[in-house]
Amino acid sequence: MGYPAVTASDALLDLLLPLWQLVIGVLVLVTLVLSVHRLVMRGPSRMGGAMLMVGAAVIGIAVISYLVQTY
Repeated sequence: MGYPAVTASDALLDLLLPLWQLVIGVLVLVTLVLSVHRLVMRGPSRMGGAMLMVGAAVIGIAVISYLVQTY
């Protein structure tokens, strides 16, 4: 029986993980705002289908991130 090996890289990665989640979240938010702006500029004829696609993408990303964090 020995003590398990402790690596500094695991501790560093655990500290950086919330930062990377924040960066990814900000980039997704900026992309979403820019795409909604483009859709508004195109007019209401394309808004319905595009908003359904954006909504489905947001829900899909939320489900995937929940599953990844759970397991």
